[in-house]
Amino acid sequence: MTEELTLTRPDDWHLHLRDGAALRTTVPATANVFARAIVMPNLAPPITTVAAAEAYRARILEAIPRGLHFEPLMTLYLTDHTTPDDIRAAAESANVFACKLYPSGATTNSAAGVTNIDAIAPTLAAMEEHDLPLLLHGEATDPAVDVFDREKVFIDRVLAPLLDHHPALRVVFEHITTADAVQFVEESAAPIAATLTPQHLLMNRNDLFTNGLRPHNYCLPVLKRRNHQEALQRAATSANPRFFLGTDSAPHATDAKQSDHGCAGCYSAPHALPLYAHFFDSVNALDRLEPFASHFGPDFYRLPRNTTTITLRKQPHLVPDHLTYPDSTGITPYWAGANLTWQVV
Repeated sequence: MTEELTLTRPDDWHLHLRDGAALRTTVPATANVFARAIVMPNLAPPITTVAAAEAYRARILEAIPRGLHFEPLMTLYLTDHTTPDDIRAAAESANVFACKLYPSGATTNSAAGVTNIDAIAPTLAAMEEHDLPLLLHGEATDPAVDVFDREKVFIDRVLAPLLDHHPALRVVFEHITTADAVQFVEESAAPIAATLTPQHLLMNRNDLFTNGLRPHNYCLPVLKRRNHQEALQRAATSANPRFFLGTDSAPHATDAKQSDHGCAGCYSAPHALPLYAHFFDSVNALDRLEPFASHFGPDFYRLPRNTTTITLRKQPHLVPDHLTYPDSTGITPYWAGANLTWQVV
C-alpha cells in the first residue's frame, strides 16, 4: 500500500485569486503547492487589456510569501469589444497566456462577457492566427434552457460550430461537468482539452441537498447527476492528455455564500492537491495522478514541465470549518469539517 507519493510539482490551470487584500490569503494558499496557475480575469472591472493584466500580475507577485516560487499566468477577459489588435498585443506579451470567454451572465462577474460569439469572429480568428488559447466557460445562458442542461446546449449551439469555423484554435473547455463534454473532448478532431475540478470529481448534485441546502457545495457549472460524475472520474483517470487539473478554486466570504442569492464557487485552494489525491486513491488510480496534475497541462499550453517535486503522505486530517479571509467574517473552505486521506508533506 502506498503511504507516500512524490510528484513533479503540479500547476493549477484554472484559478480565481480575486484582488486587493484577498491576495494575502489566496496567493499563498496556491503558491505553497503549485508552481504556476492560469489566473482568471473576471475581476470588477474585468482584466480586458495587457496593461491591466500586467498590473494585476504585479499585485499577485507582491503577495507571494518570501522563499516560494510561483508564476501567475495571466489571461484576458473577452468582451464584445475585444479587437484583433488586442489579441496581437496579448500574443506578444510575455505574461499573457490565454483569453477567457464568459457568456454574458453565466457566472461571477460575467456581465461584461460575450453576448454573441458570431460577432467576435475576427477576434477569434486572430487568436487562431497567433496560437493564443481560448478558455471557455461552457454554458448556454438562454433562460429557457434548464440549468442542468446548459453545458450540453452550449456544446451543440456554440462549441461545435466554433470549432468548425476555427479548426486550428486551441481551446480549453473549462471545469466540465457532463458525460456529453467528456465525449465531445475525447472525439473532437480539434486541439481541445478540458479541466476537471475536485468538486465535480468528488460530488454530484445530491451533495447540494444532503441534510439540507449546502451552499458551500454550490458552484457553476452546477453539479450534475451521478452518471455525469462517473464520466468525469473516468476521464480524469484515463491518462488521456486532453484532461488535466484545474481547481476553479473560487473564494467567497462565508456570509456571501450563506445568503440570499448566495455566490457560486468552492474555495479548494488550501487543500486542492490532497483533494485530488483523495479522489485518485479512492478509485485505485494514484499512478495516474502525476500526469493529470503535472504533465498534461503544461504540454497543452506548450510550456516546460516543472523540474521540482512535491510529496504527499497518506495521513488523514480534518479540513478546518473556517479560515480567516480579509475584510470579512471569514471563509469556509471546500470539504470543511470532513476528513482527507492525504496531505502535503
